[in-house]
Amino acid sequence: MARVIDVMPEITGEEMAYVQHLIKDFDEEKARTFASIYRARRREPMLILVTALLGFVGLAGVHRFIINHIGMGILYIFTAGLCLIGTIVDLVNYQKLAFEYNQKIANEAIVMIR
Repeated sequence: MARVIDVMPEITGEEMAYVQHLIKDFDEEKARTFASIYRARRREPMLILVTALLGFVGLAGVHRFIINHIGMGILYIFTAGLCLIGTIVDLVNYQKLAFEYNQKIANEAIVMIR
């Protein structure tokens, strides 16, 4: 049984609990394989925050492209972040946006390993 803190000490909180649930039955080798795939594709919440802040200087929607919400990214570009209201909401919810994206990536990594 692999422990997430041993293979991925950089993740915390809700993400750590989610990943631990996914890899609880993995041996050490599978857990390290998962960690390398997941690390390469996950997004840090601070990256989402910084790119969402770019919405105030004219590059609204960059954070949406980073988390693979292409349609919303295009909408944010053409509407100036939905008149900055969408950008402000995303600034408040940046951790949730990152966690949802990382959940999807973790699930894809699990499928690749099995």
